[in-house]
Amino acid sequence: MEMLTSYLGVDLVGDLTGLYRAGLRVAVILLLSWLLLRYSGKAIRALKSFLMERAADNSDEVKRIDTLGRVFRYLTSVAIVLVTGMLVLSEVGISIAPILATAGVLGIALGFGAQSLVKDYFAGFFLLLEDQVRQGDVVQVAGKGGLVEEVTLRYIRLRDYDGHVHFIPNGAIDTVTNLSRGHAYAVLDVGVAYREDVDQVMVVMQEVAEGLRSEPAFATRILEPLEMAGVDRWEDSALIIRCRFKVQPLEQWGVRREYLRRLKQAFDRAGIEIPFPHLTVYPGQDKGGLAPALRVLLAKP
Repeated sequence: MEMLTSYLGVDLVGDLTGLYRAGLRVAVILLLSWLLLRYSGKAIRALKSFLMERAADNSDEVKRIDTLGRVFRYLTSVAIVLVTGMLVLSEVGISIAPILATAGVLGIALGFGAQSLVKDYFAGFFLLLEDQVRQGDVVQVAGKGGLVEEVTLRYIRLRDYDGHVHFIPNGAIDTVTNLSRGHAYAVLDVGVAYREDVDQVMVVMQEVAEGLRSEPAFATRILEPLEMAGVDRWEDSALIIRCRFKVQPLEQWGVRREYLRRLKQAFDRAGIEIPFPHLTVYPGQDKGGLAPALRVLLAKP
């Protein structure tokens, strides 16, 4: 071996020893990386479970914790993989300084060429930081509305009532309308004929509301008694009476439908007219309210 080494002019033993040590260090780095990935994920899941148990009575907080947990797992995994890659390259003799310098220049170039992508990530970060959107919320963003199925730093995935899935880049979101925070209101505009007694109509509406609240299926959904705003406006063929229920988040549509169904039945029993557009003609009526009777002449066959 010594003769071969001296003949070739290289230190084979030293090179093999160096390769062995480098390989051993790379193996240790990969093992530590795998352990970090595994146990960091477990730690994040354990912390998420602990926080969810403490916030079990607050569904909004549970959704927020779930959304942030998924984002933190993603960011942790990316950071560990990047650091592991740089350490491995350094151990195999590849200098990472030129790579970092190239990455910096490339990052500047990409920053100009992919401004919308950078904008998406920054907007997504602040959407999560400010707790504007959570998985499971019903929101209206960028002209689309639906159930939030996924929130990432890049986009929000919505599914609307028809089942259509919308992927909305976070950079395209300038206003978020969240329909599922804290409580909601089921607002109703009820139209009745001008000849009806408004006070009687309101009494019937209150009775129907109390009957709805007494139902076990709706007792927990409706948070407060019916709030009667009163006569809101005069339409061409109807008086519009406005009222609303304070309800649990996302229950406003179900409560509204059931109340309107029961109100229609109650109006029918009480003989209260639900108007429809119609036209009344008064030929030749004077200020005293008198008008000559219309005479219809039928042509004889």
